[in-house]
Amino acid sequence: MSLTPPNEQHIASAFDRDLEAIQAMIMKMGGMVETAITEAASSLDARDEETAERVRKNDEAIDALEEQVNEEVARLIALRAPVSTDLRTALTVMKISGNLERVGDYAKNMAKRTGVLVQLDPIEGATTSIRRMCRTVEGMLKDALDAYIQRDAELATDVRDRDQEVDQMYNALFREFLTYMMEDPRNITACMHLHFIAKNTERMGDHVTSIAEQVIYLVTGELPDDARPKETAPAYEVGN
Repeated sequence: MSLTPPNEQHIASAFDRDLEAIQAMIMKMGGMVETAITEAASSLDARDEETAERVRKNDEAIDALEEQVNEEVARLIALRAPVSTDLRTALTVMKISGNLERVGDYAKNMAKRTGVLVQLDPIEGATTSIRRMCRTVEGMLKDALDAYIQRDAELATDVRDRDQEVDQMYNALFREFLTYMMEDPRNITACMHLHFIAKNTERMGDHVTSIAEQVIYLVTGELPDDARPKETAPAYEVGN
């Protein structure tokens, strides 16, 4: 026999139903962002402007879904007045959707630069390396979302640690671009665009890591108290 008053049981079940619907939106949004990363990277590698344009257009749907998630979370908090773990879950969902939206923006930015790069001579091996970097970020994102659904802090911690691998790839690419630019000034324009794409991909990794940290917070009630492992960026990096 349940000791929970019927009215409280009703409120709890209503909260769970509402939250489940919001979490379904998060997973849909996550799938859209994963697709955006894949298609942005492949369009760059294949010099495919049509796919790049699709990524740009589809970002509007990602933005709209983030807005819908935020509205539903605000409504959930106003109507159900969650406390403790339930409130933490609602706020975590909102932060995850914000990070997903930013990753989608970076994928869109990559697609925008593809249109410029197809007009320039290719830089040997650069787009293949960026695509490998994107695959790493996409794998991190998939695991971060799985960790959220499974409430798996250990998997989320693994995602957080893997961001260092993305940093290493970015630093290696940056040094390659410098070499190409110094060897032939005609490479400068293409390398600058490729550098910004690589930097955007590195930032994708940071936002995915933030999702993983929110999962850790959701499960344990505390954000990681150690500094996020980061590779030191070159001191001469553009924009420093």
